[in-house]
Amino acid sequence: MTPDDDVAIMRRVQAGEVDLFERLVVRYRPVLLRVAGSKLGNESWAEDVVQETFLAAFVARHTYRPQFAFRTWLWTILLNLCRKQWQRQARRPASVSLSGAATADQPALVSFDSGLSVLLQAERQAKVHGLLHQLDEPLADALRLRFFGELSYEEIAVTMRSSVSGAKQRVRRGLDRLANLIHEQSGELT
Repeated sequence: MTPDDDVAIMRRVQAGEVDLFERLVVRYRPVLLRVAGSKLGNESWAEDVVQETFLAAFVARHTYRPQFAFRTWLWTILLNLCRKQWQRQARRPASVSLSGAATADQPALVSFDSGLSVLLQAERQAKVHGLLHQLDEPLADALRLRFFGELSYEEIAVTMRSSVSGAKQRVRRGLDRLANLIHEQSGELT
């Protein structure tokens, strides 16, 4: 599916073929989850925000303008809802997450090796999220959109309401700042 396909699908959805919206959900859900998960640092919140994003896009489908890429419209909705979710959660008391608990369908650890690899992957992800949260929000969002969302600089510019050179600059500054943070942290370990 190409961006032109997205526009064609949205035109048909706007014309009443609402079942076609599911194709867009299937296409974009995984990448939206990666970005929302990175921004929010919580899988459950990310799931909620992605669901809210698709609901908001569907409800507002008549406001979508086909001269703009559907993808950037969707990313703009996602980032706005992530900000709102973060603000809502900041007002709530902290709670313990039980997302790693075993269920009848899914045992906690299949083997030591698989459990260790899951733990190491989770630790790496937590470090990346922690580093991104130390950046200014525009820099962190630009990096999330570029590397987790796989957006082009043009799409980042539209989503973040900046110029293409501004989007490139945010990504470059974000990468530079991440490199500095990693260097600072590695110096603290020695």
